Amino acid sequence: MTRSILTLSIVLLFAGNPTWAQLPASPNPQQQNKPPVQPGQLPPAQPGTPAPNSQVPATQTPQPQTGQSQGQNTRSRIVSRTSLVIVPVTVKNREGALIGDLQQTEFRVFCDNVEQQVVYFTSDPFPLSAVVLIDNHLSIKSAEQVQKSLTAISSGFGPNDEVALVTYDQFPNTVADFSFNNDQLYTKLKRMELAYRYPGSPLGGPLTSGATANGRSLETGAPTTGGVQQEKETTDLDDAVYAAGEMLKGRGRDRRKIIFLISDGNNSHDNEHSLDQTMQLLLKYDISVYSISVGHALLQKESTRLERYATATGGDTFYSSSDRGLEGLYASVTEQARNQYTLTFQPQDTDRGKDYHTIEVRVRRPDLDVTARQGYYQSGLH
Repeated sequence: MTRSILTLSIVLLFAGNPTWAQLPASPNPQQQNKPPVQPGQLPPAQPGTPAPNSQVPATQTPQPQTGQSQGQNTRSRIVSRTSLVIVPVTVKNREGALIGDLQQTEFRVFCDNVEQQVVYFTSDPFPLSAVVLIDNHLSIKSAEQVQKSLTAISSGFGPNDEVALVTYDQFPNTVADFSFNNDQLYTKLKRMELAYRYPGSPLGGPLTSGATANGRSLETGAPTTGGVQQEKETTDLDDAVYAAGEMLKGRGRDRRKIIFLISDGNNSHDNEHSLDQTMQLLLKYDISVYSISVGHALLQKESTRLERYATATGGDTFYSSSDRGLEGLYASVTEQARNQYTLTFQPQDTDRGKDYHTIEVRVRRPDLDVTARQGYYQSGLH
C-alpha cells in the first residue's frame, strides 16, 4: 500500500511540471539552420537525395547562383555565339584603294553555294593581335633591305594592338611575346640582327661554286645549275606559320588575328606540319596571313606559298623591291587588316556531315575586288 502511494505521487509530480513537456527532442544535424521555405518554392533537397523535378544534365557546367531563368539565358547566348561564322572582308577598287562606304545590304554571303543571312555587320575598326613573322634565312640583298626597314613595322600598330615578334629558319624563335608596349616592340626591332645566306648558296656566282664536271661539284658531288651549287633548303615556312597560328588561336574573337609574314617563300621538304594542316589551324581560329614577298618571290610574282596562305585566309600579298617600299607596305598591312568589314552568319542548309565548308562574298556594287576567307571548319565553331 505504501509503495503504491509513493509511485502515484511521483507520477503526479512530473505531470504537474510544465517544463517537462517543453524539453526539445534530440536535434537532427541535417535540420539545423534550415532556411524557411517561401510560399510557392520547393523545399531544398536534403544532402544525398536528388532535387525534385531536376532537369540539369550531369555534364552541365555549374552556373552562378543568379536564378534559374538567368542561367538558362546565359547558356543560350553562349551556344548561339559559338555557332556563328565570322568573315572579315576587304573591298578595293580597281586601283587598289580601300572602299569603306559599303552598307550591309550591298553584301551577299554564300556558304557551300547557298546564300546566307548576314546576322551581324560592322565597318568599325578592330584591334589587332599580330605575330610579326620574319624569315631569318634570306639572301644578303633581301636581308639588308628588310634590316633597314624593320623599325618601321612598329609604326603601324596602336596602343590597343598586341604584337609578338618571331623569326624563323629551320625552327621558329620567339623574340618577344605578345605585348601592348609599342616602344618595346620598336626597341626589339632596332636591336634585331637578321642572318642571311652566305656565298656558295644558290645566289653565289661561278667563282664561288668550286670546280664542276658534268653538272656536279667535284668536291661534294652535288648537282649544280649554271655553275652554282644547289644548297639544300632548310627554311621551314609551314612550321613557322603553324607556330604563329598556335600563338594566336587563343586570342579573343573580338580582335583581328593576323600573321604579318615577311619572307621569300622558300620552304623545305622537312616540315613537321603540312600546308593543309597549317591552313586548317588558321581557318579554325579566324587567323589571316598578310604576306610581304621579298627576294625571288618578288621576281616571280606567281602563285607562291605566300599567296596561297594569304588568299585562303582572307589576307593579302604585297611586293616591294626596296627598303623604302617595304616601309610603306608595313603601314598598308595594318591599315587593311584593321579596317575590314565584318560579316557574321549562322550556317543554314549546309551539309553538317562535312567539316570544311566554302565561303564566297560578293558585293552588288560593280567594279570592286572582294577579298575574304575561302572557307571555315565546322569543328572550329565548338
